Amino acid sequence: MFKKILFPVDLSDASSKVCPYVKEVAEKFDSEIHVIYVVHVTHYYANLDISAAYIGNFETEIFKGAEHKFQEFVSSHFNDRSVTTKILNGRPGDEIINYIKSESMDLVIMGHSSTGLERAIFGSVAGYLVKYSPVPVLVVSPDILKVK
Repeated sequence: MFKKILFPVDLSDASSKVCPYVKEVAEKFDSEIHVIYVVHVTHYYANLDISAAYIGNFETEIFKGAEHKFQEFVSSHFNDRSVTTKILNGRPGDEIINYIKSESMDLVIMGHSSTGLERAIFGSVAGYLVKYSPVPVLVVSPDILKVK
């Protein structure tokens, strides 16, 4: 039923806590796992008087730094199985939806890490996906998870 599972991560502790559940569902359905990370910093500085070229260079540097951290994350949590990985650049919700469609994903499993004021200001990617995803989304609360 779920041949391709998408696991969007933000490289937080919440993502780490969700990993065992992603792997267990994938094992039960003999599914491929796709792990993605979306870099998006432009929106934080859009209203400031900073040149677009500087923001572009800054975003490029963030992307390079994310590559290293992302590979560490994947290596430490998925060293026992083959996964497809990808770092994307853009608005997280939109990029994840695009990836779901372009790669014909069957299920999204993710945690959520923003709470309170942070969620009110920046919004919730998990909430966006629950509302707009063309496939089922399983959101796992990292606050109740116990790493196996």
